[in-house]
Amino acid sequence: MIIIRINVSYRGCHMIVCVCKSVSDRKIRASIADGAATFDELQFELGVAMCCGKCEESVRDVMLESGCASHCGMRGDQHQAVPLTFYERKAA
Repeated sequence: MIIIRINVSYRGCHMIVCVCKSVSDRKIRASIADGAATFDELQFELGVAMCCGKCEESVRDVMLESGCASHCGMRGDQHQAVPLTFYERKAA
């Protein structure tokens, strides 16, 4: 079993957090700065975690890193790593 955790705290460049909607960590931080106070508001404004949902944890991590935790009702210990299982595909 391989556990993958995406770290969005690298400050040197901007990263696409939601591939389905092409939302970067910069857009998420800008929405928070403009007043988005909950995850639901970010979903409504940016469409994150509305398609496949794989980005939800990373979006919440950006919220925590942006200082949103103090006014968004989030705690740093809310998230747990989710195991992902990869299977080898065999050619036909």
